[in-house]
Formats: sequence, C-alpha cells, structure tokens
Amino acid sequence: MSGQADRASGLAARYAAALYDLADEQGALDTVAGDLKSLRKMIDDSDDFRRFIKSPVLTRAEQGAAIKAISEKAGLNALTQKFLGLVAANRRLFALPGIISAFLATLAARRGEVAAEVTSAAALSETQLGAIAAALKQTDGRKISLSSKVDPSILGGLIVRVGSRMVDSSIKSKLQRLKLAMKGVG
Repeated sequence: MSGQADRASGLAARYAAALYDLADEQGALDTVAGDLKSLRKMIDDSDDFRRFIKSPVLTRAEQGAAIKAISEKAGLNALTQKFLGLVAANRRLFALPGIISAFLATLAARRGEVAAEVTSAAALSETQLGAIAAALKQTDGRKISLSSKVDPSILGGLIVRVGSRMVDSSIKSKLQRLKLAMKGVG
C-alpha cells in the first residue's frame, strides 16, 4: 500500500513540476496558483467532484469533456485548462489533489515561504486567516503561504499543518483523547 502511495506522490510531483515550469515560462505562476487553489476548494467542497476525479468508470473522452466544461465555467486560465485536459487524457485526475499540493509547495519553497494549511469546522474570515498567518510567521520566522479548508467533522478548534509538523486542537481529537483516558479509569 505504501508503495502505491509513493508512486502516486511521485506522479503528482512530476506533473506539478511540469506545470510549474510551464507557468514560470509564461509568467503565469500566480494565476495558475490561484486557479489551483480554486480547484482545490471545488474538490474539498463537492463530494460529486471528488467522486468524478476518482472514477475509473468514466472514459477518457467523458473525463476530458467534463473537466473542460468545469474549468471553462470556473474561468480558469488557458494554461490551467490545457493542463487539466492533459491530466484527464492521461487518466490521472485521481492525482489532482496531490498535484495541487505539490505545485503550491514548490511555489512557496522557491519564494522562501513555508506552506501551511489550516482546517477548521467552519469557514474562517480573511482577518482570522491573516492572524493565523502572522502567528505562524512569528513562530517559524519565514513568510507563510496559508491555505484553508473546512471539515465540519472536527466540531471546533483548528488543525494546523506547517510543513511536516501538525498541531491538532480540534474538539474531535480532544474528545477522542478523553475517551481513551476514560477507558483506563475504573
């Protein structure tokens, strides 16, 4: 299983590197990064979209047509649209979340930033995200490239990932730790 995960992450890294090089050549790094963040939000927000990119049942043509329609409707840059078409034609849409993460991590690293992700039970305001980024910058000392996602299952609190480090202050995790502690009592 981990061998399969390693291959998938290697695949995502190769696609991300190719997209990064193309976007850099065309001076479209920020535009493509914005497109990918929008795409990640679409994936995070839609069960149907997640099922679509993972579906082995759809043909190349069906996946290609659907991803073209989605990217046009979302107003994605022409380079991003062509890239998504290539990914669909190669039947690699399942790797899209990894490709997005790898691209954004590469962009952040080349800019001397640290990629961080905040997961919350409800959407955070720009002010809240700015405060989190400032606190992380103060802790880490480097500029933070912050992305956020919503996971109602954590109930409350935050899960913050900075590079390979993670701080989980979610209510869900606290309840799980309490449950484990209570098993030892009595």
